[in-house]
Amino acid sequence: MADYDRRGGGGYNPKKRRYREDDDGDRRGGPRRRFDAPPHVRVRKQLLAVAENPMRPWHEEVQSIATLFTDNWDDELLRTNFVDLVLQLAVEQPMKTPFLAAVVLVANTNKPQIVDMLLAKLTSTLETKIAEGDWRDVKLYLKLAGCLQSCLEGDGVFPVLEELFLRAVDLQTASSEDTIGTELVKIILLTLPYVMVTGPTQWQQKAADLMEKTEIIAGEAHPLQALIEPYHPEAGDQSPVASQSFISLLQTQLQNEANNGWALTCLPRPWELPVEEVEQQEKIANAEKHTLPPIAIPQTVVAGPRPLFPEIYFSVYANQDVESTPPLTNIAASLIRDALIDTINVLNFNRNVTARFLIELDCYFAPRTFAARATPFDKIREIEPPKSSWKPEDVAVDAVFSQLFSLPNSEHKLVYYHAVLTEACKLAPAAIAPSLGRAIRFLYRNSPRMDLELSNRFMDWFSHHLSNFGFTWKWTEWVDNVYLSNLHPEKAFIMGAIDKEIRLSFAQRIKNTLPEPYQSLIGPEKEKDVPDFKFADDKTPFAAEGKEIAALLRRKAPEEEIEPVIERIHSLALDNGLDPLVASTDVFVTSVLHVGSKSLSHVLAAIERTKERLTDAGATSEAARTQIISSVMEYWSAHPGVAIAIIEKLLNYSILTPQAVINWAITTYAGATRGEALAKGFVYEMVFNTVVKVTSRLRQVLQKATQPEAMIDDETIEAEINGMRSLFRAIEDALVAWATGSKDEMIEASDGLGEGDGNSETEKLVKRWGERWLRVFKRRAAIEEAFIVEAKKERERKAAAAAAAEPAAAPAQADDMAVDSGDVAAEATG
Repeated sequence: MADYDRRGGGGYNPKKRRYREDDDGDRRGGPRRRFDAPPHVRVRKQLLAVAENPMRPWHEEVQSIATLFTDNWDDELLRTNFVDLVLQLAVEQPMKTPFLAAVVLVANTNKPQIVDMLLAKLTSTLETKIAEGDWRDVKLYLKLAGCLQSCLEGDGVFPVLEELFLRAVDLQTASSEDTIGTELVKIILLTLPYVMVTGPTQWQQKAADLMEKTEIIAGEAHPLQALIEPYHPEAGDQSPVASQSFISLLQTQLQNEANNGWALTCLPRPWELPVEEVEQQEKIANAEKHTLPPIAIPQTVVAGPRPLFPEIYFSVYANQDVESTPPLTNIAASLIRDALIDTINVLNFNRNVTARFLIELDCYFAPRTFAARATPFDKIREIEPPKSSWKPEDVAVDAVFSQLFSLPNSEHKLVYYHAVLTEACKLAPAAIAPSLGRAIRFLYRNSPRMDLELSNRFMDWFSHHLSNFGFTWKWTEWVDNVYLSNLHPEKAFIMGAIDKEIRLSFAQRIKNTLPEPYQSLIGPEKEKDVPDFKFADDKTPFAAEGKEIAALLRRKAPEEEIEPVIERIHSLALDNGLDPLVASTDVFVTSVLHVGSKSLSHVLAAIERTKERLTDAGATSEAARTQIISSVMEYWSAHPGVAIAIIEKLLNYSILTPQAVINWAITTYAGATRGEALAKGFVYEMVFNTVVKVTSRLRQVLQKATQPEAMIDDETIEAEINGMRSLFRAIEDALVAWATGSKDEMIEASDGLGEGDGNSETEKLVKRWGERWLRVFKRRAAIEEAFIVEAKKERERKAAAAAAAEPAAAPAQADDMAVDSGDVAAEATG
């Protein structure tokens, strides 16, 4: 386009008119001068897009970038930018690492100085990341170094890997529950394939020796592994797939790969040129070798900013009759999954780019690793070996779900993973939508066996995803489950998902998307924008007082006008043998909610105006706090999402306590419904959010306490810790009673039905829900205890470091003072 000289066209141009009127008559505008971008800009543009075009051979692209770089070697800005960009891309776009290494290896044939520059920056950055405990970046930089193994002198990166293993052994020896050592072994095992792909025959013995050592740690199940299993089948049932520790699986896969001569068929080898490029290939093989600068690894390594836990290999495409994803026996399952997970989690700032990388996954791995994009699943069945049946869409979707369903926590907010799947579906609907459909069916089918926290994450994602695509789903597939008991996990999922959909839209619209059998699940009360005010009915006790208080609140009357009505309620309640405070609290809270029913901001304003009275009521007794929650949940019973939002605001205002919320949900409400409340998604959501609020508060206190300038004393920390522990004890005590069938309400129900043996279907389901709840909150408690231990260690480490720094600073300060004194003496003498 730059060479295109546009002529003619409409409009008046006086400059062109003057040219035509010149005496010589032959002046014409020549072609526009071509503008070439500076070399560093062109190199940057080509490096950023390397391997993205499936129509361009890798070797041509790699050699083009390397030639452009070496031809402009004298440009200092180019050299600096090249090194920085290679290191940045290795972390931000890890699937491109082999291609970046190939560019460096080709450039090494002409300008070997670039490798020394890159290695110097790489090793210094690695030291910093190791000291900070940024283990993902350490892994990604070592991956780049591993791809450069063929141009390194001696053993290359093996000494670094062996040093990391020694640190892992020290950590595991000190504590079997250590997670840093496990992470170090994982880094070693994930680096090995990229080292071996550069020269499988040369490093076989080194790799074998190293894997023999890592087997000690990788082969042992971590004590925390049982807590993060994604499936929790009941007694006599089986998990849909055999659970596998990622590090143990990786160790086994690498041993199999070693037995097969390190074929590593999935990894790209862009440094291997076609036969006609034999001369250039020889140059790469015979290019100058470089010494990897020493990397100092501290004796004491830290966990870093990201909490470390054992990893379980999770897949939504397990046990299919056709392998649409790599089998667990193949090293490709771990290597592709690892590269995808890093891409997803590093690029969390741009979901659109992340989705594009997922769709273009097949560009970054060896040819014929995957089947053609968007191949229908039925056609996959027809593929004959040795052709691959792996669908790139299934592999990509599987990786996102592995992060969405990661326990104990996902690295980023769950909504980010929702957004990635949504964007991928929008970019390639014909390819991604069928893969998501099969994933949804697998997850729904196994939701009764799934960990309760993951089951609720699935419900959240499912409803959110449907909201982005017109709330359309093949509900007829699950129509038989509509007639199941409300305690059945699959029926509970359907009801919870519909409730979440209504939150994201409105009842009538959702009703129109559902088949006839589902219509009864959406009652007429859900179609009302504002709930009915129960005191509008004169038959309701305290109806006159309720209407009067609502009118006073609506016109923002002062407290002096409300107090006489409250006293009248107390008097009437005593006459009827009721608790006066509970009665007045119900009337007052319901009136506040009715006045603010137009929107959440209206109800918050109403609560703000009446905060003092609500706080006094909540502080008076446990019964009053329970009644505040009951009034909120009763008024907004048709829209529990609104009720939960109000409860959370009342917690923020300290009108309610976390203990009160827990007691209401697991004891009061669950008891009143004889355990059926445990199957309701909003009850779990309320309890879970309350626990997260408490633990987040504790974590903030502990993290502040590790700062040098922290003004938090030990008593405050201990009080926060004790508060959290007492909350978890209360949850566990209540849930153990439900899980074992010893809850009074369960015993009474059994006696009433003449089924005291606890073997009725309803009792079994209630016990099962109790077990699932108990597992979730036992895990949360264990995770928080581990965080407390790590925070204490970090606090002691920083205190020791500060104490060690003080004596070193004292002599320096003394020297400064001596110099100053000498200067003063010299001035006085002068």
